Amino acid sequence: MLSAHALVELQDKRTRDWHRPEVAQAGDGECLVDWLKRVAEQHRANFDLWHIEDEARTPGASERKLAEVKRRIDNTNQRRNDLAEQLDRFLLGWLADRNLPNHAAPLQSESPGLIIDRLSILALKIYHTREEAERPGAPVGHAARNMERLAILEEQRGDLSACLDALWQETLAGTRRFKLYRQLKMYNDPALNPAIYGTVR
Repeated sequence: MLSAHALVELQDKRTRDWHRPEVAQAGDGECLVDWLKRVAEQHRANFDLWHIEDEARTPGASERKLAEVKRRIDNTNQRRNDLAEQLDRFLLGWLADRNLPNHAAPLQSESPGLIIDRLSILALKIYHTREEAERPGAPVGHAARNMERLAILEEQRGDLSACLDALWQETLAGTRRFKLYRQLKMYNDPALNPAIYGTVR
Protein backbone atom coordinates (compact mmCIF):
# COMPACT_ATOMS: atom_id res chain seq x y z
CA MET A 1 0.00 0.00 0.00
CA LEU A 2 2.77 2.45 0.87
CA SER A 3 5.12 3.28 -1.99
CA ALA A 4 7.56 6.17 -1.65
CA HIS A 5 7.78 6.46 -5.44
CA ALA A 6 4.00 6.87 -5.79
CA LEU A 7 3.67 9.49 -3.08
CA VAL A 8 6.73 11.48 -4.28
CA GLU A 9 5.23 11.52 -7.79
CA LEU A 10 1.95 12.75 -6.32
CA GLN A 11 3.65 15.47 -4.27
CA ASP A 12 5.56 16.68 -7.33
CA LYS A 13 2.47 16.67 -9.54
CA ARG A 14 0.33 18.52 -7.04
CA THR A 15 3.11 21.06 -6.41
CA ARG A 16 3.25 21.83 -10.14
CA ASP A 17 -0.53 21.94 -10.50
CA TRP A 18 -1.15 24.14 -7.46
CA HIS A 19 1.24 26.73 -8.86
CA ARG A 20 -0.99 26.91 -11.95
CA PRO A 21 -4.53 27.68 -10.69
CA GLU A 22 -6.25 26.78 -13.97
CA VAL A 23 -4.68 23.29 -13.82
CA ALA A 24 -5.18 22.90 -10.08
CA GLN A 25 -8.94 23.30 -10.28
CA ALA A 26 -9.20 20.54 -12.85
CA GLY A 27 -6.64 18.30 -11.12
CA ASP A 28 -8.25 18.43 -7.69
CA GLY A 29 -11.04 16.24 -9.02
CA GLU A 30 -8.51 13.53 -9.84
CA CYS A 31 -9.59 10.15 -8.49
CA LEU A 32 -7.16 9.00 -5.80
CA VAL A 33 -7.32 6.05 -3.47
CA ASP A 34 -8.08 7.00 0.12
CA TRP A 35 -4.42 6.68 1.18
CA LEU A 36 -3.02 8.96 -1.53
CA LYS A 37 -5.84 11.43 -0.96
CA ARG A 38 -4.62 11.77 2.62
CA VAL A 39 -1.03 12.21 1.44
CA ALA A 40 -2.20 14.98 -0.92
CA GLU A 41 -4.11 16.74 1.89
CA GLN A 42 -1.05 16.71 4.11
CA HIS A 43 1.10 18.03 1.27
CA ARG A 44 -1.43 20.80 0.64
CA ALA A 45 -0.97 22.00 4.22
CA ASN A 46 2.80 22.26 3.64
CA PHE A 47 2.22 24.00 0.30
CA ASP A 48 -0.05 26.56 1.97
CA LEU A 49 2.36 27.02 4.87
CA TRP A 50 5.29 27.64 2.50
CA HIS A 51 3.48 30.47 0.75
CA ILE A 52 1.97 32.00 3.89
CA GLU A 53 5.45 32.16 5.42
CA ASP A 54 6.64 33.98 2.29
CA GLU A 55 4.01 36.64 2.99
CA ALA A 56 5.64 37.26 6.38
CA ARG A 57 8.96 37.93 4.62
CA THR A 58 7.57 40.55 2.26
CA PRO A 59 9.57 43.78 2.72
CA GLY A 60 7.47 46.60 4.12
CA ALA A 61 4.72 44.38 5.55
CA SER A 62 2.83 46.23 8.28
CA GLU A 63 2.75 45.00 11.88
CA ARG A 64 -0.96 44.34 11.51
CA LYS A 65 -0.31 42.24 8.40
CA LEU A 66 2.47 40.31 10.14
CA ALA A 67 0.21 39.54 13.11
CA GLU A 68 -2.49 38.24 10.77
CA VAL A 69 0.03 36.13 8.86
CA LYS A 70 1.46 34.73 12.11
CA ARG A 71 -1.99 33.47 13.12
CA ARG A 72 -2.45 31.85 9.72
CA ILE A 73 0.97 30.22 10.04
CA ASP A 74 0.03 28.78 13.45
CA ASN A 75 -3.30 27.43 12.20
CA THR A 76 -1.81 25.96 9.04
CA ASN A 77 1.10 24.39 10.91
CA GLN A 78 -1.40 22.80 13.30
CA ARG A 79 -3.26 21.35 10.30
CA ARG A 80 0.00 20.09 8.82
CA ASN A 81 0.92 18.24 12.02
CA ASP A 82 -2.59 16.88 12.54
CA LEU A 83 -2.62 15.49 9.00
CA ALA A 84 0.79 13.85 9.45
CA GLU A 85 -0.59 12.12 12.57
CA GLN A 86 -3.64 11.03 10.57
CA LEU A 87 -1.35 9.34 8.04
CA ASP A 88 0.18 7.26 10.83
CA ARG A 89 -3.25 6.43 12.27
CA PHE A 90 -4.43 5.27 8.87
CA LEU A 91 -1.37 3.05 8.38
CA LEU A 92 -1.55 1.63 11.89
CA GLY A 93 -5.24 0.83 11.37
CA TRP A 94 -4.42 -0.97 8.12
CA LEU A 95 -1.64 -2.89 9.86
CA ALA A 96 -3.81 -3.80 12.86
CA ASP A 97 -6.17 -5.69 10.52
CA ARG A 98 -3.13 -7.85 9.67
CA ASN A 99 -1.95 -8.27 13.29
CA LEU A 100 0.90 -5.86 12.75
CA PRO A 101 3.14 -4.22 13.71
CA ASN A 102 5.03 -6.84 15.66
CA HIS A 103 5.29 -5.34 19.13
CA ALA A 104 8.41 -7.40 19.86
CA ALA A 105 10.27 -5.85 16.91
CA PRO A 106 12.73 -2.96 17.36
CA LEU A 107 11.08 0.46 17.38
CA GLN A 108 11.77 2.98 14.63
CA SER A 109 12.11 6.49 16.09
CA GLU A 110 10.53 8.27 13.11
CA SER A 111 7.09 7.25 11.86
CA PRO A 112 6.01 7.09 8.19
CA GLY A 113 3.81 10.16 8.67
CA LEU A 114 6.80 12.23 9.81
CA ILE A 115 8.94 10.94 6.93
CA ILE A 116 6.16 11.80 4.45
CA ASP A 117 6.01 15.30 5.94
CA ARG A 118 9.76 15.67 5.32
CA LEU A 119 9.33 14.40 1.75
CA SER A 120 6.56 16.96 1.25
CA ILE A 121 8.87 19.79 2.29
CA LEU A 122 11.60 18.43 0.01
CA ALA A 123 9.15 18.43 -2.91
CA LEU A 124 8.53 22.14 -2.32
CA LYS A 125 12.23 22.92 -1.98
CA ILE A 126 12.99 21.03 -5.19
CA TYR A 127 10.24 22.84 -7.11
CA HIS A 128 11.33 26.30 -5.98
CA THR A 129 15.05 25.57 -6.38
CA ARG A 130 14.47 24.40 -9.95
CA GLU A 131 12.42 27.55 -10.53
CA GLU A 132 15.38 29.65 -9.34
CA ALA A 133 17.82 27.69 -11.50
CA GLU A 134 15.69 28.57 -14.54
CA ARG A 135 14.86 32.17 -13.57
CA PRO A 136 15.35 34.52 -16.54
CA GLY A 137 17.60 37.50 -15.88
CA ALA A 138 19.12 36.06 -12.70
CA PRO A 139 22.65 37.22 -11.72
CA VAL A 140 25.69 35.40 -13.08
CA GLY A 141 26.29 32.17 -11.13
CA HIS A 142 22.74 32.03 -9.80
CA ALA A 143 21.70 29.12 -12.03
CA ALA A 144 24.84 27.09 -11.25
CA ARG A 145 24.43 27.62 -7.50
CA ASN A 146 20.84 26.44 -7.62
CA MET A 147 21.68 23.42 -9.78
CA GLU A 148 24.17 22.38 -7.10
CA ARG A 149 21.50 22.81 -4.43
CA LEU A 150 19.01 20.88 -6.56
CA ALA A 151 21.38 17.90 -6.84
CA ILE A 152 21.73 17.83 -3.04
CA LEU A 153 17.97 18.02 -2.50
CA GLU A 154 17.32 15.23 -5.03
CA GLU A 155 19.90 13.02 -3.33
CA GLN A 156 18.39 13.68 0.08
CA ARG A 157 14.91 12.85 -1.22
CA GLY A 158 16.19 9.63 -2.77
CA ASP A 159 17.78 8.62 0.53
CA LEU A 160 14.65 9.46 2.52
CA SER A 161 12.37 7.65 0.05
CA ALA A 162 14.52 4.53 0.36
CA CYS A 163 14.31 4.77 4.17
CA LEU A 164 10.52 5.01 4.01
CA ASP A 165 10.22 1.98 1.74
CA ALA A 166 12.61 0.01 3.95
CA LEU A 167 10.65 0.87 7.10
CA TRP A 168 7.39 -0.21 5.50
CA GLN A 169 8.80 -3.49 4.18
CA GLU A 170 10.40 -4.29 7.53
CA THR A 171 7.14 -3.47 9.31
CA LEU A 172 5.26 -5.85 7.00
CA ALA A 173 7.92 -8.50 7.65
CA GLY A 174 7.56 -8.03 11.42
CA THR A 175 11.20 -7.03 11.90
CA ARG A 176 10.58 -3.33 12.64
CA ARG A 177 7.75 -1.35 14.17
CA PHE A 178 6.66 2.24 14.51
CA LYS A 179 4.10 3.95 16.66
CA LEU A 180 2.08 7.14 16.61
CA TYR A 181 4.02 10.05 18.07
CA ARG A 182 1.66 12.83 19.04
CA GLN A 183 2.92 16.37 18.48
CA LEU A 184 0.64 17.76 21.23
CA LYS A 185 1.06 21.36 20.11
CA MET A 186 0.22 23.84 22.87
CA TYR A 187 0.31 27.21 21.15
CA ASN A 188 -3.19 27.02 19.62
CA ASP A 189 -4.88 25.59 22.72
CA PRO A 190 -6.55 28.31 24.83
CA ALA A 191 -6.45 25.98 27.84
CA LEU A 192 -2.69 25.39 27.61
CA ASN A 193 -1.12 28.59 26.30
CA PRO A 194 -0.77 31.30 28.97
CA ALA A 195 -0.44 33.94 26.25
CA ILE A 196 -4.10 33.15 25.45
CA TYR A 197 -5.72 32.16 28.73
CA GLY A 198 -3.74 34.81 30.64
CA THR A 199 -5.53 37.54 28.70
CA VAL A 200 -9.02 36.22 29.41
CA ARG A 201 -10.81 38.19 32.12
